[in-house]
Amino acid sequence: MSDSLFATDAMRDVFSDRARIARMLDFEAALANAEAHVGVIPSAAAEAIARECTPAGFDLSAIVRDARAAGNLAIPLVAALTRKVAAAAPEAKGYVHWGATSQDVIDTGLVLQLRDALGLIEADVNRLATALASQTRKHAATVLAGRTWLQQALPVTLGVKLAGVLGAIQRHRLRLATARRQVLVVQFGGAAGTLASLGDRGVAVTEALAGKLALDVPDIPWHTQRDRFCEVAAMLGMLTATLGKLARDVALLAQSEVGEAQEPALPGRGGSSTMPQKRNPVGAAIALEAAVRVPGLVATMLTAAVQEHERGLGNWPAEWTTLPDIALCASGALAAMVEVVEGLDVDADRMRTNLDITQGLIFAEAVQMALAPEMGRGTAHSLVAGACRRAIAEHAHLREILAQEPKVTQILDAQALVQLFDSQHYLGATHAFIERVLAGHAASAT
Repeated sequence: MSDSLFATDAMRDVFSDRARIARMLDFEAALANAEAHVGVIPSAAAEAIARECTPAGFDLSAIVRDARAAGNLAIPLVAALTRKVAAAAPEAKGYVHWGATSQDVIDTGLVLQLRDALGLIEADVNRLATALASQTRKHAATVLAGRTWLQQALPVTLGVKLAGVLGAIQRHRLRLATARRQVLVVQFGGAAGTLASLGDRGVAVTEALAGKLALDVPDIPWHTQRDRFCEVAAMLGMLTATLGKLARDVALLAQSEVGEAQEPALPGRGGSSTMPQKRNPVGAAIALEAAVRVPGLVATMLTAAVQEHERGLGNWPAEWTTLPDIALCASGALAAMVEVVEGLDVDADRMRTNLDITQGLIFAEAVQMALAPEMGRGTAHSLVAGACRRAIAEHAHLREILAQEPKVTQILDAQALVQLFDSQHYLGATHAFIERVLAGHAASAT
């Protein structure tokens, strides 16, 4: 049930029991064909084995059940495959899983699953980047209060907030490409990582096996060097953190007392079982659930990487559910935030209204910096801070208080003072930053 709430259907398919067994069978078929190609086993035996490497003829529930006693999924799967081959071509049964060990089929099967998973992640990351770029352009000049420590700080634009997220997503795209290159590598080492059972043909079989699976060939088997899987976990963890930050900001902007942006209004979305008026940020909730869970899962992957000698005891199996769980969480968070950004409901009028609720205090730094060249920054800071305290105490607008201060009016005339309280005149390099991020997005899309 939780998977249906917090992961996409496509990602659940990638990591289903059926898909896991299918990818492991892909390894067994490719291994047999590779070994026949190199001359290790007869071609007829390889053909017979490959014919039986389809999930349809296996009792998946029995294999999963028997894995508990065996210690891993590969042992009952190879036994079942051997029985199927023996029934169809008895002379070939002795060549099933030739020279391989359980970790080879499990690790390479997981690599094949990750290839499918990262393809789905990449497609949604690209979709999110496109949506962020569109909203950034649309709201490049939509001014709202920037907030530090949850308090109004200075005016910013919604465009520059979204551009910050887009910049992070572009970096994640690069990390994703790197992680794909690192992890899409065959694992084939035999019993202890030396391929001793294949004599002098181990390297040739590895190269043929990798070619048939469209994977890269490692310099050396990586059965107890788990950095490849850790890199995928960490990359997905960072991506999920970015999605969580975006979700948190959207949820805060959607608070009733703020009301500056909302998730898309769709039938049945964000309702309450008791309160008809509710419009809950459900997309943000999904992304934040992932952002809460994934860091611990990434830590589990890093902990599991400390494995003993040539096969880990207990730590290697910890990866089997942890890495898929990370991908499942990331998929749900990503899909949720794509939907949120594509349909983001922005209330620019409410943003402008909220800029005024502090009666000009949000422009205090602008006044300070205008005064500083004449009286020094420290003096200007003290003067404006005092004016702010007075404005709060008297429930007056800061501009009115400053207009009564001779030290201010000697430097700033009425027109200059009015201009300092115009948010469009205190956005700094906002538009330059937006254009740079959008240019980077456009370059990466070509």
